Amino acid sequence: MSNAPPITAGPENPAVPEIPSAAVVCLSLAAFGSGAALRVNDALLPRLALEFGITIGEAAQVISIFAIAYGLAQLLFGPAGDRFGKYRVIAWASLASALTTALCAAAPSFDSLRIARLLAGATAAAIIPLSMAWIGDVVAYEQRQPVLARFLIGQIFGLAAGVTLGGFAADHLSWRLPFVLLALLFAAIAAVLFTINRRLPAHARAMRKPGPGQGSALAHMASDFAHVLAMPWARVILATVFLEGMFLYGPFAFVAAHLHRTFGLSLSAAGAVVMLFGAGGFIFALGSARLVARLGELGLARGGGAVLAIALLGMGLAPQWLWSLPASLLAGLGFYMLHNTLQVNATQMAPQRRGAAVSAFASCFFLGQSAGVGLAGAIVGRTGTAALMGGGAIGVLLVALNFARLRARR
Repeated sequence: MSNAPPITAGPENPAVPEIPSAAVVCLSLAAFGSGAALRVNDALLPRLALEFGITIGEAAQVISIFAIAYGLAQLLFGPAGDRFGKYRVIAWASLASALTTALCAAAPSFDSLRIARLLAGATAAAIIPLSMAWIGDVVAYEQRQPVLARFLIGQIFGLAAGVTLGGFAADHLSWRLPFVLLALLFAAIAAVLFTINRRLPAHARAMRKPGPGQGSALAHMASDFAHVLAMPWARVILATVFLEGMFLYGPFAFVAAHLHRTFGLSLSAAGAVVMLFGAGGFIFALGSARLVARLGELGLARGGGAVLAIALLGMGLAPQWLWSLPASLLAGLGFYMLHNTLQVNATQMAPQRRGAAVSAFASCFFLGQSAGVGLAGAIVGRTGTAALMGGGAIGVLLVALNFARLRARR
């Protein structure tokens, strides 16, 4: 983080106590755990289907259920972060994630695994959106996009590591082992976050009390989300990120299974191919400052959508599995070009209710993922995985171009 721009409370008040340099790094580690927990089941789907005697579409429920819980829980954690302090809530959520992930490892049946994944999705929900909201609180807007990109390196590697670990475990070990390792990781991260929270200056631990007449916590929560949804541009961003999650992650959840069934790749090899998605995101994170300066928000949104569409089409239509290597890399680059632009807009769409705003953004993103995976799981048996990816490519391109069009009008 030595080359990161200085962290401030905002342009209106730059002279604030310094934030510990490890604060964003540790949030990135927590995002690593959250990302790994989200994608660990992708390459495990064929193994889970065999283990429990179910179809691969049914096995995909462990992905969609996690995403549903993850998305809906945002509606609680956003206002909670504003009320009790975002960094503190992230630390408690990491500790809770250690417990719920351990339940996944101990699940004796597929039904109990689904319940455990529901709980795991709910507890992991606070980590990434509240981290983004906290960065929005302490980093000025003109400096925020590169800092968010560097923070997301943790999530990027977590997504890649989750798929890779799941694939290796599916081929050579027990499907339970990835959950054991993730539980231990979350426990260690929680301990570090609690320590750093005590070292944060007052403005970085700020808690907002309900205003006069807001009544109960439920009424306070409703007031926060009503404030966000009253803004037309906020509604555009929320609808856009929902559709982005649906058109991308619905097909993408089946990439490892596509490579395994179409080309006979082992699940560990297929997981390693999908890991290149994270490498593409890492390339974006390293070059984000230059890309933002050269392309601007509109160029990043249009270019990201186009690159994503090409990548998904390449995966679905490739005559050999080797084509999926550059396609997966491009998918990660294109996704973070588009999604990081949406994230930056989300951190500023309701500054006075930033926790609720960013949580609503994350909620829509993961509910979109859940809808996409659920729809894909229902139709993949009839359409095949190649057609699934082609449909996702068209959808995500239209979403990106429409957002850029609306953003240009502002």
